[in-house]
Amino acid sequence: MGIGKLIITLFHARTAAHVLHLQARNYAEHVALAEFYDGIIPLADDLAEAYQGGYELIKDYPPKYTPYSDALSLMEDVRECVDECCGDWDDADTHLNNIADEIRQLIASTSYKLRFLS
Repeated sequence: MGIGKLIITLFHARTAAHVLHLQARNYAEHVALAEFYDGIIPLADDLAEAYQGGYELIKDYPPKYTPYSDALSLMEDVRECVDECCGDWDDADTHLNNIADEIRQLIASTSYKLRFLS
């Protein structure tokens, strides 16, 4: 269930980030969240398609949506899910690990902007 959980978490993180973006009272937070929600879906889509190309169709998408009131909590939860769920493929599938690392980079970059530029 890990890969399905990861993809749905990334999809929902986009929505949660967009809601927080619209509620932001700080311009730096507003921009950082926009960059996150613009960047996360293409990476999630790339990961899902690459996984399915090497393994099987993802069919186990759990129903989950959690609203957030704090952007850093969102980033932390998404990072934890990435770390937890990225073991659903063989380590030799470096292309999947590369996409997962790009997702981690987007989360880390967004967290930096939220912590130190807001």
